[in-house]
Amino acid sequence: MANGEFDVTVIGTGPGGYVAAIRAAQVGLRTAVVERDPVGCGGTCLLRGCIPTKAMLHTADLLEDLQHGKEYGIVAEGLALDFPALMARKGRIVSRLSKGIETYLFKKNKITLFKGQARFEGPRALVVKGEGGETRVATKNVMIATGSRPRPLPGITPDGTSIVTSDEILELKQVPRSLVVIGAGAVGIEFASIFARFGSAVNVIELLPRVLPLEDEEISAEAGKMLAKSMGIHTGAKTEGVLKTSQGMEIAFRSAGGEARSITAQMLLVAVGRAPVTDGLNLESTKVQLEKGYVKVTPFMETAEPGVYAIGDVVTVEGRPHPMLAHVASFEGIGVAERLAGKKTEPLNYDQVPSATYCNPEVASVGLSEAEAKKRGHDVKVGRFPFGNIAKPRIIGHDGGLVKVVSEAKYDEVLGVHIVGPHATDLISEACVALRLESTTEEIMRTIHPHPTLPEALMQAAEAVYGHAIDA
Repeated sequence: MANGEFDVTVIGTGPGGYVAAIRAAQVGLRTAVVERDPVGCGGTCLLRGCIPTKAMLHTADLLEDLQHGKEYGIVAEGLALDFPALMARKGRIVSRLSKGIETYLFKKNKITLFKGQARFEGPRALVVKGEGGETRVATKNVMIATGSRPRPLPGITPDGTSIVTSDEILELKQVPRSLVVIGAGAVGIEFASIFARFGSAVNVIELLPRVLPLEDEEISAEAGKMLAKSMGIHTGAKTEGVLKTSQGMEIAFRSAGGEARSITAQMLLVAVGRAPVTDGLNLESTKVQLEKGYVKVTPFMETAEPGVYAIGDVVTVEGRPHPMLAHVASFEGIGVAERLAGKKTEPLNYDQVPSATYCNPEVASVGLSEAEAKKRGHDVKVGRFPFGNIAKPRIIGHDGGLVKVVSEAKYDEVLGVHIVGPHATDLISEACVALRLESTTEEIMRTIHPHPTLPEALMQAAEAVYGHAIDA
């Protein structure tokens, strides 16, 4: 069926594209995918994003715990980081998962894979240019899932060695002695957290007034305070220039107070966001519209070209900010696939999209921040509970941070949950279910949580909304 007619062809095999393709096949659609990356399937998330980064973060977590081994009764003498071994393990994880998509999941679901660059030659007329030449793909529908790449910072050109993006830093051969990170969003802070624990002298420069600026302000402040114990953090600071010297990279910036400052480091990581990838698609031959490089879609992920859809990092939904997250792309793709099969589905509720940053401390949230809830006119009640007040965080040796519950006063509905502290990225899933089910604060409070566990902190934060957390 390589040259036959498909019901849907998905361009891109990242967490949006490959998940969408599988669901399309599961609901009975004849499905094809196109991937141009010579490394393999999986997209940015798997090949040079979420997965390799988390493998490195896991090693950083283990290293940090073992460095404090005496506190746990463990003698760990001569402890050292074997960076090449870490990077080899990271590579094995990525390779196995990538091959699993292509050689197992696609074959199991009878999905045809075309390797090469896809381009439109009019509405839904696709041509794939690969090593063996060009192949025309007849398809009823097309789903664009081409993702994003690191966004450049004007005036600073990455060279792959001393000035790097999140792509190149994943391929280092050794730990840099010193590192400056421009950008304190999730990507920048995760790499800062990795290399600070690997022994690099790390400084972070952020234009906005706080780290992780998309998080609830109180959670962001707590995270910044805890992160500052292992790295220099300069918020409200504007980068003004970069100069290569015999000592390394000299990064000039202006502090929040207007003072001209500079930091010299062996390496500079530019982590100021990501930009959509649409090059080579020849979208000009279709009615698909772009807005600042992003593909414009409706809440049902429809483009202006009938039969052409787009999902994930590459889109803007009715001009609103769109979360560039793997799980968002996956759910958008599943929705499109099911609608093409005639199933009734809802548009994604972006208020219920969880965010997760895997630094130390971890930070995670779902729903409205306190400020956003007030901005929307809610009568807000808030409960807070520190991890250090219960047993399990003390047992595992990570007792910093807190859980914050934002609720609506009149009906007690949970509007948002925000966490900074141990295993926050796992704990947030309970809150995701609570928001999905329109739970009240009292329902969380009345749900029996096992003891001793970390989720007790969420239960007690819910109790704190009423002013009677047991361990407060």
